[in-house]
Amino acid sequence: MNPNLDSTAITRQWIARVLIAVVLALNLQAAVSYLIDPQSFSASFELSGVPGSAAVAGVGILYLMWQVPYVIALTNPVKYKISLIEAIFMQTIGLLGESWLLSTLDLSHAALRSSIERYIIFDAGGLVLLVCAFSAAHCRRMLYRKGEHDV
Repeated sequence: MNPNLDSTAITRQWIARVLIAVVLALNLQAAVSYLIDPQSFSASFELSGVPGSAAVAGVGILYLMWQVPYVIALTNPVKYKISLIEAIFMQTIGLLGESWLLSTLDLSHAALRSSIERYIIFDAGGLVLLVCAFSAAHCRRMLYRKGEHDV
């Protein structure tokens, strides 16, 4: 077995872990912010009072719940390839859904539109990082199948 190939695979796995960790950290930061101080975010969703705070805190809880595949993929993006793929699909659904939602809002909802635009940017960046993580962890492995070797 080629030791340089093993070293390269380990490096690529760590690169994938770092990229996943960045997305996970940003997602967790948003979740915790929504949970700790929901009233600071409710106006940007055109919500107010106790119902607005409860709605924002509820989104924070959902964010925490949605991080499970990211955490599992982070532990070993090669072994838990399916979790990384799930995270990519989740990020894609978020990006497409937010883009659709933005297209349905009247321009008079400037604050709400601005919030959704930030979500789109946030999820697009996360999607790019997760796809790069997948490529780092798996594309090299796809090039070399059983019986093939680095020339």
